Amino acid sequence: MAGHSKWANIKRQKARVDAKRGAVFTKLSRAILVAARMGIPDPEGNFQLRTAIDKAKAAGIPLDNIERAIAKGAGTFEDGSAQYETVRYEGYGPGGVAVLIEALTDNRNRTAADLRSAFSKNGGNLGETGCVSWMFAQKGVVRLDGGISEDVLLEASLTGGADSYEFDHDRDNPGAEVFTETTNLEALSQSLRAQDLPVVDAEVRWIPDNHIEVTDPDQARSLIKLVDALDDLDDVQTVVTNFDMSDDLLAASAS
Repeated sequence: MAGHSKWANIKRQKARVDAKRGAVFTKLSRAILVAARMGIPDPEGNFQLRTAIDKAKAAGIPLDNIERAIAKGAGTFEDGSAQYETVRYEGYGPGGVAVLIEALTDNRNRTAADLRSAFSKNGGNLGETGCVSWMFAQKGVVRLDGGISEDVLLEASLTGGADSYEFDHDRDNPGAEVFTETTNLEALSQSLRAQDLPVVDAEVRWIPDNHIEVTDPDQARSLIKLVDALDDLDDVQTVVTNFDMSDDLLAASAS
């Protein structure tokens, strides 16, 4: 399963500056709202909601904002707010790289138009539903931060029913990701926490079956610009692709 963590590395190296915190708040608040609407509005009994709240707290979103988003999702905070739905969009980046986007939107036409514009301005094309999703599979991913012994992680992963794990060798942000079936994500997260491992995130993620190796600097820059443009859209929650590139090329392209 080599390469699974590459996209996570890209996202961390391209972390948003404080000036974009408002956009991050909007995305995380919407995720809480939808999670509360799709399940019970109690994080103790709603793993998706609990995970969304944990991410919001880690990003510094005030508790009042979190509680308001939960109330909106539960229908107990009536302010005429928009009704959001989860929509998946698919397309191609420069060089035929597959791009899969998950959005929360109250207006599909607006979101599709914004995505189409971002693709066209950065050498890509928005495609039809299903054009690239067959290249990806959904997996549950638990993120651990800090130095971890491989023997400890192996035993803990087996105990939690994980499929595999992969270390992140970033010297500044060491850690690991543990992969499992989506139906086992909550159980794995709880199992790793019970074994005192430093769990910082748990999510369902689209994982590419194969990667396209990018070595051309111009293509690399275009791809990073495209991902940035898509990720900057308010309606977009996640962007995943199937490209891979060296750390040096990534650093040069993202600068």
